[in-house]
Amino acid sequence: MGSPFHSRSISSMAFLWATFLFLTLSTSSVVNADDTPTVYEVLQEYDFPIGLLPKGVTSYEFDNSTGKFTVHLNSTCSFKVDSYELKYKTTIKGVLAKDKLSKLSGIQVKVLILWLSITEVIRDDDELEFSVGIASANFAVSNFDECPSCGCGFDCKDVNLRKIRPNNPFSSF
Repeated sequence: MGSPFHSRSISSMAFLWATFLFLTLSTSSVVNADDTPTVYEVLQEYDFPIGLLPKGVTSYEFDNSTGKFTVHLNSTCSFKVDSYELKYKTTIKGVLAKDKLSKLSGIQVKVLILWLSITEVIRDDDELEFSVGIASANFAVSNFDECPSCGCGFDCKDVNLRKIRPNNPFSSF
């Protein structure tokens, strides 16, 4: 039989050890979370607005040396903005460079009755040019200052969705 003092010491030491481990693990995950930029911050580093991606990104991979990226959403995402219907698959891939997103896959726009893949986005000053290969449309960068929500786009509180107008209607989808 041990003395009451001895068992309290072991209990106290175990408590202190558990507290130390908890604080160490908690602190290290907070530091790692702060060191890794969000995918939205990565977009901004390459001069793109955060609104190119909807809310609901669960993870991403990005290779700084090649610019190749993969973004994962929690589910497929679609919404309508003005006369455009957009659809994001659960996995979006491409190559990111300063002012240019290329080799995109996983994002589509509905044009008339056809779903066309958006293959490239180029930033030129205050405009974004979206290309579907055979056609392109330009929009003001400011249209994408906020992230759209799946199902309702940019304005989920109001039935009337915010209008995004092409800057150049002659080359519009």
